[in-house]
Amino acid sequence: MSMDKINGTIVKGIGGFYYVEAADTLYECKARGVFRKNKVTPFVGDHVTVSLEKDGTCTIEEILLRKNSLVRPPVANIDQLIIVVSICDPSPSTLIIDKTIAAAEDKGIEPVIVISKSDLKDCQWLIDIYQTTGIPLLTISSATGEGVEEVVKLLDGKISAFTGNSGVGKSSLLNRIDSRFHLQTGEISQKLGRGRHTTRQVEFLKLGENTYVADTPGFSSISVERYDLVKKENLQYCFREFEPYLNQCKFVSCSHTCEKGCAVLKAVEEGVISKSRHESYLAMYNEVKDLKEWNMK
Repeated sequence: MSMDKINGTIVKGIGGFYYVEAADTLYECKARGVFRKNKVTPFVGDHVTVSLEKDGTCTIEEILLRKNSLVRPPVANIDQLIIVVSICDPSPSTLIIDKTIAAAEDKGIEPVIVISKSDLKDCQWLIDIYQTTGIPLLTISSATGEGVEEVVKLLDGKISAFTGNSGVGKSSLLNRIDSRFHLQTGEISQKLGRGRHTTRQVEFLKLGENTYVADTPGFSSISVERYDLVKKENLQYCFREFEPYLNQCKFVSCSHTCEKGCAVLKAVEEGVISKSRHESYLAMYNEVKDLKEWNMK
């Protein structure tokens, strides 16, 4: 029989064990078999109820309601998704950036773009694409420390997850933010042009009171956009710069792809909406327009 039950938050999961933080104490827990039976996986960030047995065993009994979650990386209840993009080595893909932004927007997670390696190459062309979207945008250099303090301020009091393709400098950035982390960084493969995965687990790292970050170098932006596809009918709402024009189109069912009288297309023609962003929207729309519900699970 259980001695007690407490509520806490999963801050680490590895090898079938979950580490739950509750009342300034860390408990090593296993999950009830019923979760596996019901095909439910506890995620880092989940608020859970844990039973404390007399023999010292701790068991996750219940996963409380999630406000959001991502499949890859497997995290829940986060406030913002920090999308780290390097301006070079590897070069950025605006389509992957936009797919990752859309996945976050669709989940009610605030996307933040962090352009790294700003000391190596001019970032202005990428800034020009995103500075009118309303999405927070920072440029940083982990080598020089430029912009790192602004990232720290952005993290304060929030739960954040980092994502981005391997080699863009996620771990280097976190190491610069707080040297206690000592996260392993990977070199870029010159042959493949991408980095080796250096972190194989998701873990919340505590930066301060109510401030946590999940470093997920083993999971890339490609993972997010592949596993968290946005439904066709929701896609227009995942491009926040479209919002002022959505009720101005000639046709209520406008897909904003080719219709006459489309206010979004007019805004693109006038340069108010970035052509690059709209091209990403078209690619994403064409990818999901014929998918059925079961194809997206």
